Amino acid sequence: MTTTSATLRSTRDGLGSRHLWATLRADGTLIIEGQDLGPGVGGAWGSGLSEYEWTETIQSEDVAKLAAALGSGDDVLAALAKRYSDDPAFILKRFLDEHGIPYHFWSHVGG
Repeated sequence: MTTTSATLRSTRDGLGSRHLWATLRADGTLIIEGQDLGPGVGGAWGSGLSEYEWTETIQSEDVAKLAAALGSGDDVLAALAKRYSDDPAFILKRFLDEHGIPYHFWSHVGG
């Protein structure tokens, strides 16, 4: 059975919480969603900021390219979870860029 969602990161510490999820929609689109909350956001983005959210949307026709780059066969989410969970989740965007995998990026930083 092919996975439809995976948690790549879910951590809490003195700097706040960091979460990253990947979801494969029924139409084949892959959505990678992240949310960081807490004082650690201000350290990275500026004083007084405490929330950072983002998404990377990979269209269904490009998910096969991602699967090939990951060597994942038909379960791209399991491969993402194996390779980019916890701290390595930080470099997932770099992997997409290095392999020429198109994606739409959206983000929001707030207080």
